[in-house]
Amino acid sequence: MSYWEGLLLSQASIGHIAHSEKDWESGRLFSLQEQISHKRSFIEQELEDVQVPIVLLLLGHHGYVGAWKVEHSDLEPRDMPQAIQSRNRKLKERKDNTMHEIDAKLLNVGHSIGAYISLEIFRRYHEKVIYCIGLYPFLALNAESSTQSSIKGLAASSALCAAVSSMGALLGMLPVYISRFLVKESMGFFGSVLIKLSIQYHTIRNILFMAMTEFQEMPEKPDWDFLRRKKSQVAFLFGLDDHWGPMHLYEEIRKQVPEASVEVEREGHTHAFSCTEAGSLWVAQHVSSLIKNNIENAKSI
Repeated sequence: MSYWEGLLLSQASIGHIAHSEKDWESGRLFSLQEQISHKRSFIEQELEDVQVPIVLLLLGHHGYVGAWKVEHSDLEPRDMPQAIQSRNRKLKERKDNTMHEIDAKLLNVGHSIGAYISLEIFRRYHEKVIYCIGLYPFLALNAESSTQSSIKGLAASSALCAAVSSMGALLGMLPVYISRFLVKESMGFFGSVLIKLSIQYHTIRNILFMAMTEFQEMPEKPDWDFLRRKKSQVAFLFGLDDHWGPMHLYEEIRKQVPEASVEVEREGHTHAFSCTEAGSLWVAQHVSSLIKNNIENAKSI
């Protein structure tokens, strides 16, 4: 189903490096800043020759789409490491200002931590970004969340991370119907989706390592000055009872940047909306509507 009918747009999705089923990076762990650099490298390579606006989807931890696999989907698995090495050599040869030479404009759509990454890309390449949408956005630490405190404690312990990752890897070796039942019983619906997608030792270690650096590097509040300057180019969708994008942050954005588009989803979907077809469709329609309205408003100016 296409939500861009009548609009000349391209689309690209970027997951997190080393969060894929195959361990293309040989066990290397990537921090939040390294993940942001990975997105910039993807943009610099993939959008160099594109002449139409790009809807750039930046995934959160619920979007386990290995960006390397997406970029090299036409390659056989045995060729993947060589392709990645060749790509990395080319990127090292590029100057840091490559992005400024790209003609394509970006419409960033980020979910959860992807919303924070979207804003970081917007901040660096503000002349290239037309619009930036944050879905259930994780933009700042939530001191009131006991869940975040628990995850922070877990992620800070290398021994606990290794133990949890090993347990996950063992579950991944079981028949799917058994591992899915066990994880669903302990983690609920999201757990059953996770086991179906990708439970591997390297994946879980990278998720936890990235989470650790998020808690170390994330600010206590968003950059209000930047959001005020870009108030007509940002939009946020919050969910009810979402500790990653809590309602007090929703209220604070409305107070600090009253001109920005800030809404609350009240249809019963959750932060993990992408794990259900109904949630995915509803959010896709919402994003499509925001983008179409933004483009139409730009035309009328």
